[in-house]
Amino acid sequence: MEGKSSGIHHCSLRPVPNSLRGLFPATIIFFAYLFIQGCSPKTRICTYTVYNWNVNKKMAVNFRTVRRPYRELSSDEIGATGCTVCSEDQKLINIPPLEPFRVCRKMATKIRKTLQRLVDEGEPIFEMAGYRVGRTRNPVDGQGNRMGFSNHSYGIAIDINPELNGLYDNCVEFGPHCRLIRGDHWRPGVPGSIEPNGRIVEAMESIGLKWGGEIEGKQKDFMHFSPTGY
Repeated sequence: MEGKSSGIHHCSLRPVPNSLRGLFPATIIFFAYLFIQGCSPKTRICTYTVYNWNVNKKMAVNFRTVRRPYRELSSDEIGATGCTVCSEDQKLINIPPLEPFRVCRKMATKIRKTLQRLVDEGEPIFEMAGYRVGRTRNPVDGQGNRMGFSNHSYGIAIDINPELNGLYDNCVEFGPHCRLIRGDHWRPGVPGSIEPNGRIVEAMESIGLKWGGEIEGKQKDFMHFSPTGY
């Protein structure tokens, strides 16, 4: 038979010899026999759509779709957690009445259970965002394009209520001098605004996600949670 029906390509399969049957589990015999005949399983393909953030134009540029075999992924396409930028490695999270969003399969269960509990307990969560692939971190190339993947690119970061929890720069310590660059103004005390030691921060920290509102440096990302906070 031809390889299409069994996920095998570039070979024709002959029956497994009777002498091999019964010696090992059927699955081991099958794949060992494929190897002997020079056959291989169908190549697994990674796909994702990505952009660069241009620091000169202050906008997203170079939108394109990448498609390549998993075995050809570069080291920066695989995050420290083992999650990749591939859409195939992401899982859809559906917690009504929120719009569905995706995160890395390795983190999906604990994120879903934690958010579901918060929603069931009446925590004001109105909007969520997860997986989106963007080169939004340093280094910067000669054209002003950032080349490093964000944590969202691996599906290991989430944003909660961005319209109440903005991203600021020029903000080593939060104050009037901070410049809002994404979302809307942080509004402590307003339902849905994320606050230090609040229920959302505590719940996310319990599953290993740090709050971007407490990161060091010039940015404060009050909507954001990830393993590093960045």
